[in-house]
Amino acid sequence: MNILLAGGAGYIGSHTAVELLTAGHEVIIVDNYCNSCPEAVRRVEEVAGKHVASYGADVKDKRTMMKIFEENEIDCVIHFAGLKAVGESVDKPIEYYRNNIDTTLTLLECMRESGVKNFVFSSSATVYGEENPIPYVETMKRGSCSNPYGWTKVMMEEILEDASKADSELSVVLLRYFNPIGAHESGRMGEDPQGIPNNLMPYIAQVAVGRRDHLTVYGGDYPTPDGTCRRDYIHVMDLANGHLKAVEYANTHKGVEVFNLGTGTPYSVLEIIHAFEEANQVPIKYEIGERRAGDLPEFWANAQKAERILGWKTKRTLADMCRDTWNWQKNNPQGYKK
Repeated sequence: MNILLAGGAGYIGSHTAVELLTAGHEVIIVDNYCNSCPEAVRRVEEVAGKHVASYGADVKDKRTMMKIFEENEIDCVIHFAGLKAVGESVDKPIEYYRNNIDTTLTLLECMRESGVKNFVFSSSATVYGEENPIPYVETMKRGSCSNPYGWTKVMMEEILEDASKADSELSVVLLRYFNPIGAHESGRMGEDPQGIPNNLMPYIAQVAVGRRDHLTVYGGDYPTPDGTCRRDYIHVMDLANGHLKAVEYANTHKGVEVFNLGTGTPYSVLEIIHAFEEANQVPIKYEIGERRAGDLPEFWANAQKAERILGWKTKRTLADMCRDTWNWQKNNPQGYKK
């Protein structure tokens, strides 16, 4: 199949591109590089050993997107294009609502006008909100989110469900990610956040490589075994494989289906730090700081549905996640920058 990856030069998009290419699919990447870079696309080609059609463009720009749809016989769209920093979304709600929702609407309009019927959406566990019990199950209602980023995911899921109801031929797969970490085992691709990292593992890696002095752990007094927040961490290549399975499923399915992509096992912030130290024999300097607004004490996935229907299950361990992260960071201390 020919698969359009909107936001495909980003962390998850680029790793998914490799997984799709390795499985024999063709990939078209569209990215405006606001939180990525063209070098990531070159690395995808290097690792996969295949050419990738790529466009430096804004997914909100319908005229440009229609031209891309016209130039390529697209069978499926995977939507990664979105702003994703929780804290920044609180400071810039208008930008987040405009970007994240507009990209979705533009893609749906282009698909409708081009006759493309398969859509895989990069959603998030944040849609479960603060009210649902853990572990999260796909049948739970979407909850109340504590930040605009989360609300954009909720709204986009609703938009996609409504679009599917209006078009019986449309196939939509909503993938609710938990916490992707790790890197491609080659060490040539990994997470390269712009500016100060918002997520735990890239921050740990930058401390390890000397780009940051220390890590601040947000809160040490949560009602968890060691007082720090617990999350469900998933290797990015396991997550990428989930997208491959979702694309294949969407091609034979109509309507909307939701899948959690996680391991079902939570780890605390301190457990992640110590696992990184043990796997790589690198000390991580950290201190306990104040809690961060909006952080839940703990949550993790029930991922049985993805295993039952998609035949998908995580294969990589926490030690693998830590080793692959360090293999990427130590060989690329400044990320994709030369």
